[in-house]
Amino acid sequence: MEESAVVEDTYGFVGSRRRFLRGAASLGLAHSALARAAAQMATRRRQLVYVGTYTGAPGAGGNGEGIYLFEMDPATGELSDRRLVAKTPSPSWIAVHPSRRYLYAVNEVSDYAGGSGSVGAYAVDPAGGDLRPLNTVSSQGAGPAYLGLDATGRFAFVANYAGGSLAVLAIQDDGSLGGPVEVRRDTGSVGSQQAAGAPVGSYAVSGHDAPHVHMIAADPANRFVLAADLGQDRLYSFRFDAATGKLTANAATPYACLPSGAGPRHFVFHPNGRWLYSIQEESSTVVRFQYDRETGAMTPGQTVSTLPAGFAGSSFASEILISADGRRLYAANRLHDSIAVFAIAASGRLTWVGEASTHGDYPSQCRIDPTGRFFYACNRRSDCITTFRIDSSTGLPAFTGRYTAVGSPASLTFFA
Repeated sequence: MEESAVVEDTYGFVGSRRRFLRGAASLGLAHSALARAAAQMATRRRQLVYVGTYTGAPGAGGNGEGIYLFEMDPATGELSDRRLVAKTPSPSWIAVHPSRRYLYAVNEVSDYAGGSGSVGAYAVDPAGGDLRPLNTVSSQGAGPAYLGLDATGRFAFVANYAGGSLAVLAIQDDGSLGGPVEVRRDTGSVGSQQAAGAPVGSYAVSGHDAPHVHMIAADPANRFVLAADLGQDRLYSFRFDAATGKLTANAATPYACLPSGAGPRHFVFHPNGRWLYSIQEESSTVVRFQYDRETGAMTPGQTVSTLPAGFAGSSFASEILISADGRRLYAANRLHDSIAVFAIAASGRLTWVGEASTHGDYPSQCRIDPTGRFFYACNRRSDCITTFRIDSSTGLPAFTGRYTAVGSPASLTFFA
């Protein structure tokens, strides 16, 4: 009975009591030595970083040329040694396979194979990070904007924004992409052009002319797949068969609704797996959902603005992140060009901590490095990535003064 007893901390992380106590004792004895060794290694080992960009491909209008490789200095956060490792049209979202042997990138275009976007597969050179093309396949819809991988590494999930569809692609044993095992096109009503909860004087309108799938990802247990449709103001829930890649609409709760016109863009799970946070592009809000890990149901709760109190005018929220320790949530704003920081309480509720300028124009995506010490903003319109050091006590990003030049950066991924 004791072996199966459960220990759950303030934020809901779960583990066996006996294993927890044994592990705690062992860690306590070796803590100082391990901490010193980890700190020494962190200052020596350079981290590989891939950056996807918008190129001059039709409909993109970007200044990049494809996927770039950088090295990050873990002591300073500096990105250096830039080189183009894949010349490909508008790889706006990239993901590394769980095995670290392969990398996948969507090509956010609409002229592949008769009006579709595409997805490219690459083998990664473990020594230097160079990419070797494996194959390219249709994304099964126009303008793919997001790509996720299931926990087993056997399937890739693609959100086709312009096409209003989602697809599940098979990943072969050699890392190449196979054909689709599932394609679904969202149907039904769309939300209003103007978000009711937007700031006073906002003209942030986009995407409510038709369904637009903006993100698709598996939940932490790899049992359900969620998809955000910006045009329909919905978060869809599907049961996921990890053996076949097939999706089944969640009979109990097929989707959760956001306010009309809000425009759900991205979502993120808390490390405890019980809370889900969705960021809305047009209303510039974050909504917290209670997530049922057994049924995949989402129950909406608190709503907060990603903009400072009293803000008036137009802004488009873009990215949402949670720190590895589950204590801070970050939300990026375009036009306002800022990073909002919230503290996450033991109940999951959010409290405004503060904000920081991105020191660039139109942040498409942001990332926290694997050590949790540095924050990066991909400023699409100012052709640069800006680097911040995260204050360990407040969680606020402090600009380091480092700008990394790269044309129209769209996404950043650490090869960890």
